[in-house]
Amino acid sequence: MEVKEIDMSAIQLSKFNTRKDMNAGTEDTGLNDLANNIKKIGLLSPITVVMNKDDKFSLIAGQRRFLAIQKLGWAKIPAIIREITEDLDATIISLVENVHRADMNPIDKARAYKMIFERYDSATKVSKETGVSASTVRKYLKLLNLAPSIQEKITTEGGSLTIGTLSKLGETFPPEEQEEVLEKIGSFTQKVQLEMLKRSEGDLDRMDSLKEQAMEGEFDVHICRGLRECKFIPEGQREFIEKTIDEYKRNHI
Repeated sequence: MEVKEIDMSAIQLSKFNTRKDMNAGTEDTGLNDLANNIKKIGLLSPITVVMNKDDKFSLIAGQRRFLAIQKLGWAKIPAIIREITEDLDATIISLVENVHRADMNPIDKARAYKMIFERYDSATKVSKETGVSASTVRKYLKLLNLAPSIQEKITTEGGSLTIGTLSKLGETFPPEEQEEVLEKIGSFTQKVQLEMLKRSEGDLDRMDSLKEQAMEGEFDVHICRGLRECKFIPEGQREFIEKTIDEYKRNHI
């Protein structure tokens, strides 16, 4: 592996680059903003490329940086040159380069994980290759069970519909019912959304009842290791609960 300045004209975008959605991560900062920032302070992180047989280079990580520098009209760009032995290795390197970045589209991550999973047939082995926990890999893989219309809406902004919620949705309901389920759970917190999906057991007919229960606060449960840690309980009620518990212990233990 080496880092050197290479001609921009010698670089082509690679099919193994796991970042497909170039709009992901631009909710706050677009390519123009990135280009202006690079113009002011320079390129802090080199792009990553592999050399092709024709002495050209394929870009496998740093696509937004590359496009931003294209806008600036630079003739050369600092790049890390990697040696690749198999096509999948390029995918793994691209994923590892991007996976810890918050601005990578979740579906791009999920598809890259799937490519690696199909080789090893083990989330644990994918975890070892990427440095991401096996449970996280499984969550992303379940996103691919979502209806195409929902996958298209997933962005890096997240909102109340987190990867955990969407993963559970893809695991619990078939694609044709998922949009309707989203309408019923969308206004609640992630904790409540997950509880509703869990209790539904994949039965769409239960969702209206679960929504009513959620609106009544039935799922807003707080777990404390001790009463003193439960700051949401008013002091007067805490004292009453403590006395009740002490009395119960004296009478039953």
